[in-house]
Amino acid sequence: MLRLVYLSIAAALVTIAMKFGAWAVTGSVGLLSDAAESVVNLVAALFALVVVQWSTRPPDEEHTYGHEKADYLSAGVEGALILLAAVTIGVSAVDRLMNPSEISDVAVGVGIAIAASLVNLAVGQRLIRAGREYSSITLESDGRHLMTDVVTSCGVVVAVIAVAITGIDALDPLIALVVAGNILVTGVRLVRRSTDGLLDRALTVQELARIHAVLDSFASDEVQFHALRTRRAGSRAFVSTHVLVPGDWSVQRGHDLAEQVEAALHDTLGNVTVFTHLEPLEDPISFADTELDRWSEPHPASNGDG
Repeated sequence: MLRLVYLSIAAALVTIAMKFGAWAVTGSVGLLSDAAESVVNLVAALFALVVVQWSTRPPDEEHTYGHEKADYLSAGVEGALILLAAVTIGVSAVDRLMNPSEISDVAVGVGIAIAASLVNLAVGQRLIRAGREYSSITLESDGRHLMTDVVTSCGVVVAVIAVAITGIDALDPLIALVVAGNILVTGVRLVRRSTDGLLDRALTVQELARIHAVLDSFASDEVQFHALRTRRAGSRAFVSTHVLVPGDWSVQRGHDLAEQVEAALHDTLGNVTVFTHLEPLEDPISFADTELDRWSEPHPASNGDG
């Protein structure tokens, strides 16, 4: 994944140079705002480089569940940077509305902006595909940020061309304000997704359906499941469930069943860590621990010996 992050950094450097060049030629506040967002892209890509290296580190004594959640830090920071870019663009656009000025050399500036957008388009699509392939929110967020930049550039190009055709200078900052609103929405979504990940949100409805299908394939009069809990940390999913079997089963038989369940879930979900807890089906206390805080309420007495 690191080579993709390096690709993102290279794309950011190229587009920054091109877009600031387009702004220098035209004097368009829209193109200046577009260039400012590319600076945010560069900062986000550099942060993603650190996070990808961090998140792929193996578990250690201080982080026994691994480092995958670092992905959400990257997405949160990138979302915050996008919000900052939106505010910056909005301030610049309002200033230009209050202090209008003409733009020049439209053809050259537009040509440079379009070329920069094509670079972002190609790299952004590649990062989004890779993010889905590796279940990396960092790569996917970086790619979506670049795609937002493409939308921004398209709006700016349209505004610059419209100003050149109509002579209405106010169109330039007005389009910049519209673009700022679109960027704002993207930033909010990224921050929300990052927050959901840090708060251990459950797996998706589709993933949960696949989990239930696996558990149902093992369920019978002698085997039941409850207390299913799921969460995702970056590319890794976590699943825990209680397996209820007859109390007179041997430990070996119960263990063999748990191993089969865990293997089936792994085959279905891929990068997943599964925790199973074996319980006797006949014991009432087995049904009193389905909540997360199992000791917060009185428990019925066990009818077993231990």
